[in-house]
Amino acid sequence: MVELKTNAALDAMRVAGRVVAEALAAAREAAAPGVRLLDLDEVARTVLREAGAGSPFLGYRPSFAPTPFPAVLCVSVNDAIVHGIPDATRLQDGDLVSLDCGALVDGWAGDAALSFTVGTARAEDQRLMDTTRQALEAGIAAAVVGARIGDISHAIGSVGRAAGYGIPRDFGGHGIGRQMHEDPPVPNEGRPHRGFVLRHGLVLAIEPMFLAGGKDAYGEDEDGWTLRTVDASRAAHFEHTVAVTDEGPRVLTTV
Repeated sequence: MVELKTNAALDAMRVAGRVVAEALAAAREAAAPGVRLLDLDEVARTVLREAGAGSPFLGYRPSFAPTPFPAVLCVSVNDAIVHGIPDATRLQDGDLVSLDCGALVDGWAGDAALSFTVGTARAEDQRLMDTTRQALEAGIAAAVVGARIGDISHAIGSVGRAAGYGIPRDFGGHGIGRQMHEDPPVPNEGRPHRGFVLRHGLVLAIEPMFLAGGKDAYGEDEDGWTLRTVDASRAAHFEHTVAVTDEGPRVLTTV
């Protein structure tokens, strides 16, 4: 069931979204050659704890997962697309890192992600990240009252396909509110003018993820969580929690 949020609820979700943005910014600032992925998770934990926020990631176990997720931050490096589990791996110069984080404040959730390069960026990685960010911006711009979910999906997918990138079809955005994952789903590719009609108070996590090799297929690590490209090409992931309002899209996950 799709829930439309009140204006007061949108303001409350903005509080959670700000915490997410602060956690992502702090983790990105801490990322440097030699830093462990676990260290980035600890940075995000500290931000959440100091804000009095909970984590919708920690202990989360959807139907596909063999074990609960053990961290507050997904850290996906290079050919890892999403859902990477932070471990003792140390970052290296040139690594492409995607961070995904959520927060729970007063019963409301926020969810966002970003990608960046540690140290010196390769030109092809910068293009991948720039394109994925542009797709997110296109998806947000399409999130207006009277449009449909398919308009968001089409906006995102058109950017990715024009650049020659792959799009993992089984993973995309989603509604968000009291729960991290709510209806409706928001695919990263689709037909315009199709699907659920967008109304004031609908809140969506819009999250394009593109694969540099151009293939849509992906594999899964033995941990049952981490998704990887099948050709070892790199991946990028950007996400914002966005409210559809009569005044236009309202991004909730900024500092």
